[in-house]
Amino acid sequence: MGSRLVAGADEAGRGCLAGPLVASAVLIDYETLSRADRRALAGLHDSKQMTAEKRVELYPAVLRAALRVSVVVRCARGIDDRGLHVTNLEALASALEGLAPGGEATCLVDGFALRSCTVPHCAVPKGDGTSAAIAAASVIAKVTRDRYMHRAAHEHPEWGFDEHVGYSTPEHRAAIERVGISPLHRRSFQSVAYSQLELDAL
Repeated sequence: MGSRLVAGADEAGRGCLAGPLVASAVLIDYETLSRADRRALAGLHDSKQMTAEKRVELYPAVLRAALRVSVVVRCARGIDDRGLHVTNLEALASALEGLAPGGEATCLVDGFALRSCTVPHCAVPKGDGTSAAIAAASVIAKVTRDRYMHRAAHEHPEWGFDEHVGYSTPEHRAAIERVGISPLHRRSFQSVAYSQLELDAL
């Protein structure tokens, strides 16, 4: 029989050209879930393979089902200063620690072992496709980040953030070549989209 308490952690925005990295952790108590909660969680899988509409639909269902939720946001400048991989691991560790899951919980993290994390955990490759708790965290992180980027699109309309939410699409790369980068862009991110830009002058 599996653990009653399961925590999952995942991130959104690691591979973006612009915008924050958002990490989330979700603690689920499987003994207290209602039938409606169980039905909702049964629809979870890798959030990147869901439609935006499906993620938005599942977002409040995850919040209702979860015992606790933790969200950590790291901005583009912080990513530039510390490096993407270091920032990603630190954000996941902070999200899991912020959850305070307790010693009885089984704690799962998508993809990476977190050496600096004070919470004992297990790294699960492609965990958002195999663990409901990790998939729930993935939905929270992705919807939180998408909502931020949609709001940012009003302040920075030239880049179309409401369409690609900062990922490297042809339209996004064309906008960078046309008008340069915004304050939300990661200057340290290596991409052909930046190859013709004088970033030091921006």
